[in-house]
Amino acid sequence: MFRADLHCHTTCSDGTSSPEELLHQAKSIGLQGLSITDHDTTAAYTTAAPIAKKLGLLLGTGVEFSCSFEEQSVHILAYDFILSNPIIETLCKEQQFNRTKRNQVILEKLQSKGIFIEQEELNSLRGVLGRPHIAQLMIKKGYVNSIQEAFTLYLGDNKSCFYRGDLLQIEETIHLIHRAQAKVFLAHPHLLLSRSIFVKNLFKLPFDGIECYYAKISSTQEKRWVKLARSKDLLISGGSDYHGNIKSYLPLGCSWVDRDTFFSIFQNIL
Repeated sequence: MFRADLHCHTTCSDGTSSPEELLHQAKSIGLQGLSITDHDTTAAYTTAAPIAKKLGLLLGTGVEFSCSFEEQSVHILAYDFILSNPIIETLCKEQQFNRTKRNQVILEKLQSKGIFIEQEELNSLRGVLGRPHIAQLMIKKGYVNSIQEAFTLYLGDNKSCFYRGDLLQIEETIHLIHRAQAKVFLAHPHLLLSRSIFVKNLFKLPFDGIECYYAKISSTQEKRWVKLARSKDLLISGGSDYHGNIKSYLPLGCSWVDRDTFFSIFQNIL
């Protein structure tokens, strides 16, 4: 059976598996296809592309962006672009700059709580740096015992040290991704605010598809989004949102798509 996981992360953003480790793990569990959707970077593909060919894995390009819509955070997945596309690279750099400013504010908020992490300590870590990396340093320095504790007490949305920061505007981001001749999917829609008007307005935007199969959501949830995608003639995607040890409860391949779905999304296969 053909299975492809279209949502996973590496050490190039906030995962704990290197691109090489991720690909070998995918091969070992019987996946035939993969898309690495690191946050705000396509750096993993430099290493991943030749390894995927060697292992016989189909690799479709992907990247995840956090955007703003009606003052709420919405994640989107850009798929099937040519690597080093200047538009995609510019979006990545802009969001990385926003993340740097956001991290600085979060560190200042933590200091006000007696939690001292220097910018240099954060910069010493790998990847596109964000809250998971700050949480790792909080564990290392003995302030919390787990990433979950760090988010529950300090870093989670609307917690005392949370700061949303500047996000890409979703309308402009979708426009630019389309200019890059790539496809735009709404990521993990079940995490959206349940207000029907918000969802209704969101789907007025020109998405190409919806991530209907995600991690370990229920079949009832999956069917809801599949039904919506089909009613709007949108493509369907799915994946585990694998992050490695940071989210060990989401193993690689726990959600996947079949061959037809994979090839409906990807024409630029590495």
